[in-house]
Amino acid sequence: MNNQISERSTINKALRLNLDEKKYGTIAEIGAGQEVARQFFLAGAAAGTVAKTISAYDMQFSDAIYGTQESGRYVSQSRVQAMLDKEFALVVSRVGTSRARSSRYFSYAATVAAKSFNRENECHAWCGIRIQMYPGAEPSDIIVHIRMLEDSAEQQQHTLGVLGVNLIYAAYYYFEEPRKIIDSLTDGLGSGRIEIDSIDFNGPYFEDIDNRAINLHLIRSWKTRAIVFKPDGQVAVPADILYKKNVLTTRGSFRPVTKLNVDMIEQGFEAFKQHEGVTDDNSIVLAEISLNDAFGKDLMVPESDLIARVRLLNSLGYSVMVSDYTRYFSLRAYFRQFTAMQIGIVLGMINIKDIFDEEKYVGVEGGILEGFGKLFPDNTRLFVYPELNKQGEISDFTRIEVEPSLRYLYKHLLENQYIFGINCSNPELLKIYSRDVLSELPSGRGEWEDKVPDDAAARIIRNKLFGFRE
Repeated sequence: MNNQISERSTINKALRLNLDEKKYGTIAEIGAGQEVARQFFLAGAAAGTVAKTISAYDMQFSDAIYGTQESGRYVSQSRVQAMLDKEFALVVSRVGTSRARSSRYFSYAATVAAKSFNRENECHAWCGIRIQMYPGAEPSDIIVHIRMLEDSAEQQQHTLGVLGVNLIYAAYYYFEEPRKIIDSLTDGLGSGRIEIDSIDFNGPYFEDIDNRAINLHLIRSWKTRAIVFKPDGQVAVPADILYKKNVLTTRGSFRPVTKLNVDMIEQGFEAFKQHEGVTDDNSIVLAEISLNDAFGKDLMVPESDLIARVRLLNSLGYSVMVSDYTRYFSLRAYFRQFTAMQIGIVLGMINIKDIFDEEKYVGVEGGILEGFGKLFPDNTRLFVYPELNKQGEISDFTRIEVEPSLRYLYKHLLENQYIFGINCSNPELLKIYSRDVLSELPSGRGEWEDKVPDDAAARIIRNKLFGFRE
């Protein structure tokens, strides 16, 4: 019954588009059948909407039509962009003068790596639409990257058909509400069928959209669990940026990023590189910000606040990941989807104490033992930064006090080198706390400037971030 309802919803969307004579365009699909076009033909009256469908499966044919991209990859953003360029130009040049002047043209394109016969492969797709928001307008683009999680090519093909109709429909009817566009992309699809880990709005109609901020809505609308930003601020596809990389991450609020945060990252990376196969060239360092508190509840931090933190970290040359993960073992599992190489997690003493707090494992069937089993199954290590104790002395990872029932577990992890200590380059850094810096910002310039990197301080002052006032 639910499948019938979802199919009806998709057909209804396609039919509404088909019956609107002002909307007209082409559909180009490579890699998993002509599933989007099929939905429009099933709905009926497709001649009112579809000027052409095309599916250039052979690589030589595809290259002859769309050219070759610098990356050499067929399932890529550059390829779907080339498809949109070609197809939109064609539809406008061929029917732009013969159809009614009220027409609003579009081109939909998808390039797909679906489930291959008798072979395990990464199943993903780039899908996009170029669309005129009103007659004669310069076109705007919406491009999404999806990971397909279903087990069969047939299921994936059906899902791609539904997603494509949703994207075309949303571009026409929800273009003034980008978040509603995102929300509607999985209409008619059950949970766990796809993950949308990147969306890009581009063109004159979307000039006011901050793509970094709007991508965070993918997490809060349950389209993905994490968004990754490259140092230049661009949204990255995790499978591309993490593939065959050693990954080092450190979690923090970074509100704002401090010199202590930077030292943790740098010292952690130096320790990480002492392990076999870890070099500057084959590793990525990620500063990670969780949307959740220690119990998995969304802190409801505004997207503008999160993006301010991302920008500061980017300005220091770091890649940043924003996620809704609460526990470290979930974070490790996320990285393991994309790389089989080393994973390192840099954390402070307070965090390692939390990891050994059994109350933090409420809801985990196997409790703390299951948690540790998921955190350390392969090539994963913790790097612990020291702190100052109540007496003002440096306390490191060897001095952590755990419950008597867990002391042998802790000893096991130490002796088998799952947990390492890292150095602090300057003991004075251990006196820096983000919350203290934050409390000083409303008072204007002051001693807090010595506690954050120079470039970050300048940006906080210039953009009046985190409550800073002159």
